[in-house]
Amino acid sequence: MSVIGIDFGNESCYVAVAKAGGIETIANDYSLRATPSCVAFAGRNRVLGVAAKNQQVTNMNNTIGGFKRLLGRKYNDPHVQNELRKIPYRVEARPDGGVGIRVQYQDEEHVFSPEQITAMLFTKLREDAFKELKTQINDCVITVPSFFTNAERQALLDAAGISGLNVLRMMSETTATALSYGFYKQDLPAPEEKPRNVIFVDFGHSALQVSACAFHKGKLKMLACSSDQVGGRDFDYALADYFTSEFQTKYKIDPRTNKRAFLRLLTEVEKLKKQMSANSTTLPLNIECFMNEIDVQSAVQRSTMEELCAALLQRIEATMKKLLKDSNLALEEIHSVEIVGGSTRIPAIKHLIEQIFGKPASTTLNQDEAVSRGAALQCAILSPAVRVREFSCSDVQAYPVLISWDDGTQRNEMKVFEQFHTAPFSRLLTVHRRDPLTINVHYEPNSVPYPDPFIGSFHIKDIKPNANGDPQEVKIKVRINQNGIVLVSSANMVEKRESEESVTPPATANGEEQQPNSPQGDEPPKTGEPMDIQEGSDDEQTRKDTKSDTENSAGGGSWTQKVSRWFTSSDKKKKIVTKSVDLPIESRTHGFVSNELSNYHELEMKMIANDRQEKERIDARNALEEFVYEIRGKIQEDGELSAYIDPDDASQITLKLEDIENWLYEDGENCEKSVYKEKLAGLRQQTDPIRVRCEEYNGHEQVFIELGHTIQQTYKAVEQYRAKDPKYDHLTETEILNITEAAQKAQKWYEDSRSRLVNARKTQDPPIKVSDIRHENQTLSICMNSVLNRPKPKPPTPPADANKDQAQNGTDQTKEQPDVHHQPKDFTEDKMDVE
Repeated sequence: MSVIGIDFGNESCYVAVAKAGGIETIANDYSLRATPSCVAFAGRNRVLGVAAKNQQVTNMNNTIGGFKRLLGRKYNDPHVQNELRKIPYRVEARPDGGVGIRVQYQDEEHVFSPEQITAMLFTKLREDAFKELKTQINDCVITVPSFFTNAERQALLDAAGISGLNVLRMMSETTATALSYGFYKQDLPAPEEKPRNVIFVDFGHSALQVSACAFHKGKLKMLACSSDQVGGRDFDYALADYFTSEFQTKYKIDPRTNKRAFLRLLTEVEKLKKQMSANSTTLPLNIECFMNEIDVQSAVQRSTMEELCAALLQRIEATMKKLLKDSNLALEEIHSVEIVGGSTRIPAIKHLIEQIFGKPASTTLNQDEAVSRGAALQCAILSPAVRVREFSCSDVQAYPVLISWDDGTQRNEMKVFEQFHTAPFSRLLTVHRRDPLTINVHYEPNSVPYPDPFIGSFHIKDIKPNANGDPQEVKIKVRINQNGIVLVSSANMVEKRESEESVTPPATANGEEQQPNSPQGDEPPKTGEPMDIQEGSDDEQTRKDTKSDTENSAGGGSWTQKVSRWFTSSDKKKKIVTKSVDLPIESRTHGFVSNELSNYHELEMKMIANDRQEKERIDARNALEEFVYEIRGKIQEDGELSAYIDPDDASQITLKLEDIENWLYEDGENCEKSVYKEKLAGLRQQTDPIRVRCEEYNGHEQVFIELGHTIQQTYKAVEQYRAKDPKYDHLTETEILNITEAAQKAQKWYEDSRSRLVNARKTQDPPIKVSDIRHENQTLSICMNSVLNRPKPKPPTPPADANKDQAQNGTDQTKEQPDVHHQPKDFTEDKMDVE
């Protein structure tokens, strides 16, 4: 199992994976690291990623892009209405007030939510990761903009659930960037030293995010963040408006009245913007057949673009200055300014950074892939499947959070999380109630880029008074979880009961009895008093704060005894027995309920299966179409197979191929896979004999050459034997006669076969097959090699006694060829080692 990090961008997505050697950004099926955030519907199948982007101009109404800005929002949201003026596809209001995207899919009208469209894109990213890694992908970390609210974060979480991804954490994009920066730094200060403060500027396609981060060794802490929904696309629109005004005057055409023409214009001005990042000269703009069959020409330079975008640059400057103010950092306390995001390549942005922060923009990180790499690192840290060095990441809550409740007499409100509060974090609130309680959680008014500050309403049930009718203590945990979502995570009611037990009163040093202390906390505070607050940065801290309570499942509980500090006059000690009871919480917040999520997940699985079937159907259709064109070209005159088929048969096959071709473009365009396979099998049955015949005739020459070579080798070996070649002096005359006879027989078969082939018609099956020639060659080779390759027999070894006698007699033969193993003793007196 592998873990991945997903950088979900408005224009494109990046997927990084944690491997044994580190973090790697994977490529898609087009060998590109960036996968466009586009989903298209073409006929009976879905088209995702690069393929969807490529057909955006020709299939505008069914190609969905820029849907990240619609997540978690209502149709009547002013932000959504502003987006609708920039997108070419059809958007409408759903019955629940949400955004619905209407497309043509499988010859029917369908309305999908932005969450479903996002899930389709996640499915594509997951498949690309699976193809690259050849292993199942489940766990992931997905990055979100730091300015996303509860509704938008929950919508993205729902989209991941629909696609089947298990999100270990939703991480802010700036935090992921900081992690990818600090994880590999070996020179970070120790915890007791001053932190290293780094500013991160993430300027992407649709948003600007600026954050301040403090680094210690093995730890990062976000200090503050600032954002504005201005991005590189706003520069594109400014240039497009400039050219639109020029074309209206010069060519009397208005590109805004034609969606396809305006989309082409945006594509061209984006190219110009990228060129101006490295070139300050005048750059031309040429578009052929732009609109009404008119070719348009124009030009622009960098200074003109900066003038057109002056208002945008002022917004960017204000955002950076706000971050500097919110972080409370002096310029000399800033170590460096790191930039990521494609739009940071604009020279004016770099100039603003240096002007505001007093330091040049640093490009230590990969500007496109830093976010996804940080997400993959975080996923590796969280996943038990990967072993990696620990590095803690502390994020911030971008907006202040308030809670309110009604105690029966008045409405109470309290701020539980300040702006830039540490996240994840928990607060434990204590209230005394007699009846169920409803807590409303919402952002501070006018603090979020969202028309409705509502976060959620949490109804805590089963609260009841004690036996005396007094209010009971209720402890409520309000939490910012690891995904940046604020919720009421749990509620417990603490029931108290007094009991008496006989005991000997303790005596003091002078023998007097200890006087009872006044009980503390016996009387609960009134209902209208404010809540008591305990806080902690994680669940461990919360458990520490509530260690006097025992965690129990809903409806259960265990009794804990507490001894009071006073005694009765009858020598009886009072005990306060407490019981902690989990209370059920009924929540109403953003996102889909479980039933809706299950239905959407099943629908996504059906669409995935349909995509697979449709791909197989299209592959079968393409295979049939390709076979028709291939065979028709080969059986035509001067074709590869024309010499091996009768003209009448060729005419019949040609007619059949034309019928199938016409059928493919008419009635057979949308047939099932089995129909295409059946027709292909019928064609193959008719044309395969022609192919085989062609292969046989074309293969004869090569195998005949091999057989002739074997025959020549055999004759050559016989001649060498007749010439008394020592290499063959161990062979017998009978063996030589045998191989000579085999060679003569093979030569006769060779000559007869060639003569038969010369007289054969190529439109008929050959009388001699390639396999027959190879069999004859193999037979001769076995016969020849069994004789010629037989090793010579070893020379006979002289008897040991004879060698000994020769050594003792000192014969000339022993002196000429001494045997080192049987030398006389006189030869070994020097005790030489002989090998």
